[in-house]
Amino acid sequence: MVDVEAVLDEAGLKNTHVREYVAHWAAITQPERIEVVTADDDARLLAEAVEAGELLPAGEGRYYSRSYYKDTARSEERTVVATHRPEDKGVYNNWKPADDVTAVQVERMRGASQGKTMYVIPYLMAPPGSPLEKYAVGVQLTDTRPVVLHMIRMSRVGIEFVDNLAEPDTFVRAVHVTGDLENLGQGTPDDQRLFATVADDRTILHFGSSYGGNALLGKIAHGLRQACYDGRESGIFLAEQFMLLGITDKQTGQRWHICGGFPSASGKTNLAMTLAPDALGERYHVEFYGDDIAWLWVNPDDGRVYGMNPEFGVFGVAKDTNEKTNPTALDSIGDGSGVIFTNVAYNEDTHEVWWEGRTPTPPADLTGWLDWKGERIADRAPRDDSPWAHPNSRFTTTLANVPNVAKDFADPAGVPIDGIIFGGRTRDREPLVRAITDLAEGVYDGLTLGAEATFAAEGVEGQLRYDPMSMRPFMAYGEGDYAAHWLKIIGAATDQPIFAHVNWFQRGEDGHFRWPGYRENLRALLWLMRFKDGDVEGVQTPVGVLPTEEELELTGVDVTAEDLDLILSIDTERWQQEMGFREAHLQQFERLPEEIWEVHRRVARALEG
Repeated sequence: MVDVEAVLDEAGLKNTHVREYVAHWAAITQPERIEVVTADDDARLLAEAVEAGELLPAGEGRYYSRSYYKDTARSEERTVVATHRPEDKGVYNNWKPADDVTAVQVERMRGASQGKTMYVIPYLMAPPGSPLEKYAVGVQLTDTRPVVLHMIRMSRVGIEFVDNLAEPDTFVRAVHVTGDLENLGQGTPDDQRLFATVADDRTILHFGSSYGGNALLGKIAHGLRQACYDGRESGIFLAEQFMLLGITDKQTGQRWHICGGFPSASGKTNLAMTLAPDALGERYHVEFYGDDIAWLWVNPDDGRVYGMNPEFGVFGVAKDTNEKTNPTALDSIGDGSGVIFTNVAYNEDTHEVWWEGRTPTPPADLTGWLDWKGERIADRAPRDDSPWAHPNSRFTTTLANVPNVAKDFADPAGVPIDGIIFGGRTRDREPLVRAITDLAEGVYDGLTLGAEATFAAEGVEGQLRYDPMSMRPFMAYGEGDYAAHWLKIIGAATDQPIFAHVNWFQRGEDGHFRWPGYRENLRALLWLMRFKDGDVEGVQTPVGVLPTEEELELTGVDVTAEDLDLILSIDTERWQQEMGFREAHLQQFERLPEEIWEVHRRVARALEG
């Protein structure tokens, strides 16, 4: 057995509770050696990873990794929230009893790190000095060096975060053990993978992966699931899968901050990293804060809701990222950025990378190109058009690399939130933007957020796959209690943000998008902020306030009069159908606050006229 105390002494780690935790899990997983890491170790670890073949060079200061081919995405069916309280069970959170889950994980992890290094990663999921710092400190143990390198990019890593804790025992205990990836039975009845957040123990136990959110425990497991639970238990904050951006009117000096949730494939990252359209660029500047997580709380000094991105980096989807869809992302992953690409196509001769959507067509010269599985593209059968990159291929880069990152992204005070928006991918029914001025109605809208499902998948044409607040896979307790917590936290603000629903995806009968999207989406957000400030009035409908054509800044945008008319109106018949779907959806949730049902009945009556 490795001498744990000697290793921790040499590293200078003084927190006795952390030392006990490391020793406890070292005895269980039995690593050959232990190493405490900080952000200062990044260059050395990169060099070691390249020498070991765990990473490959992908240009100057850029790196490429390839995960096991059955280990390429989060696995929701193998992800659970566990507590000691059965009342924490929700419809979507896959709740399990804490003691049972912990016992199973300990047995799976026993001896599983033999012959490996246990890396000890003390991290912080917040700017230092944040009012929520108490809930942001964690220590991840992992047996995989690339996971350390990703964590250095996605969180603040340093011993000082645990040694300086006011309450030395208040850190999240996060244990990641990879397991024998080739013999875990992925996707079979004997699947050994299990990714568990034991929320009321503030312990995260993940076994059976080395990829993404399954392995970077500060990100989703801590930043969303654990923080969601901590927010409710503390009674002081919300942890949401939200993007966060800032807009400055350079003419007036006015600044606004908007956060919001979007189900998968509904444009969240592209909106978070957007720039002003060319026609408006002289007047408006857009700043990036985060594309995936926001923690929200009320500042008692001014009664406003404040928000921050707890992450230190971006774990972005590569697919369809290009100069048109997200030029900001491309600028953040250039030479010298330290970016790590995962599961994109890789050229072993030139060290280039490529993914679907990066360019209109793949490289014509196939020499040296390998697909995401490491198989040679040139050896494919003539009509084999399977993807070069995995659809969930990723890039990991730090926030500081994003060219329009906000200057105050690391301000521990956070930023005041002016608007909370929700948006799904819907070909009809949802207009471009509708403002919601009532708190309960805003929460109701978030609870009934959804994206369009296909007929084949869901069996009911036009029915949405609901994703409450875009937190369906991440909610740590029951949906009714979650709604009540939202009403409590935002309701405590004396100056509340405005809510809104946005939709960039209305289509014509021929399939064309009625709104051009991407950078033009800023126009809807500008109208929303002007409406909140009382500068425009909009038109009241049963489901919120819509902009008029005159109020929406349309200079330089290419949209037909017919399309504009349709995206600035509602289809009452489709909305009446939607209300039936919503009622069935909400009826699943125990202890749903009466305020939510009151809103539902009020909207339904208004639609009936």
